[in-house]
Amino acid sequence: MSASLKELPSGAEVSSATAAMDSGRLTRSGLRLAILPDFAEEGWPSMDLCAEMLHLHIREFTDARTTMPSFRSWLSGWPGLRQSKFARNADRMLNRQVFYPRWLRRRWRDFDAFHVVDHSYSALVHGLPPSRTGVYCHDLDAFRCLLAPQDEPRPRWFRWLARRTLKGLQKAAVVFYSTQSVRALIEQHGLIDPGKLVWAPYGIAPEFTASTEGAAKPRNRSLKCSEAPFLLHVGSCIPRKRVDVLLEVFASARREFPDLRLVQIGGAWSEQQLAQIERLQLSGVIVQKRGLSRAELAEHYCQAKLVLQPSEAEGFGLPVAEALACGAVVVASDLPVLREVGGEAAVYVPVGDLPAWSETICRLLARPDL
Repeated sequence: MSASLKELPSGAEVSSATAAMDSGRLTRSGLRLAILPDFAEEGWPSMDLCAEMLHLHIREFTDARTTMPSFRSWLSGWPGLRQSKFARNADRMLNRQVFYPRWLRRRWRDFDAFHVVDHSYSALVHGLPPSRTGVYCHDLDAFRCLLAPQDEPRPRWFRWLARRTLKGLQKAAVVFYSTQSVRALIEQHGLIDPGKLVWAPYGIAPEFTASTEGAAKPRNRSLKCSEAPFLLHVGSCIPRKRVDVLLEVFASARREFPDLRLVQIGGAWSEQQLAQIERLQLSGVIVQKRGLSRAELAEHYCQAKLVLQPSEAEGFGLPVAEALACGAVVVASDLPVLREVGGEAAVYVPVGDLPAWSETICRLLARPDL
């Protein structure tokens, strides 16, 4: 975050530490860095992972602390509202926009610099010294209602919150991004001064590795991920993940491979997806899992016949990188960002092309070496 530190009182010390790091002499700095993560209660495992890995690896070089308030269930804590989607979403908004910033305003002097882990939390920048704050922009999904309102129609209050979040991102001294595809989108929409942009691609957690044979094989034989051969999808079930495509091609593949199962990790079915599962008569051959450890997730990658990523848009596509690191066979949408991540190691299929997806999956499943 060297660009965000120019106005710090300890500028000479920071410049010296930064120069040492740039020259390969990784020395420890006295910089007090606050890492500002997502609330765990929101259930975004990839963002939790980013915060954890950043803290783990940067603390060797600086005084870094992950800091945040406790999540306040202001509405959803009431007995009659605990199952209310409205109450949960209202609490998310209040914690992001009110309680978290208010908590930081009382403590920001304890730190020299700040890193907002998730760009959808960029409203935090309004309560921090912008010249000392960096934000990681993973994708532009949070701003689709502003950038493409015809594709993402939202009520006025939602657009107001998105605009406030975007303005927070634009105020930050540094904006980190994961892929050149994300940078291209940022520049296409003219959202951020290019001089503020810093490329910081994701890494892979140590649990995600292939076996010594160089192929995906079970490493923990006591963990049976499925009683039958299975396809794997990792991620949320929001619309851009194209779970509708996932379900259709799985149903198609089962006509040729009737023992096949589908394991979905990390999402929650929408009402439309549940109706599709019922229509396709898949209820007994699909399992959805949440809250797995990284070791358990890695084992699923290793045991899956194929890992599928049918998304229509991604900022990075972390499951593609994790699955490939485990030696799995990955079939992904033919998006520039996923090609950037998967390179020549993955198989690519046009977005939403059901016949092409079905043909590719069945062809791969028929391989005797799979």
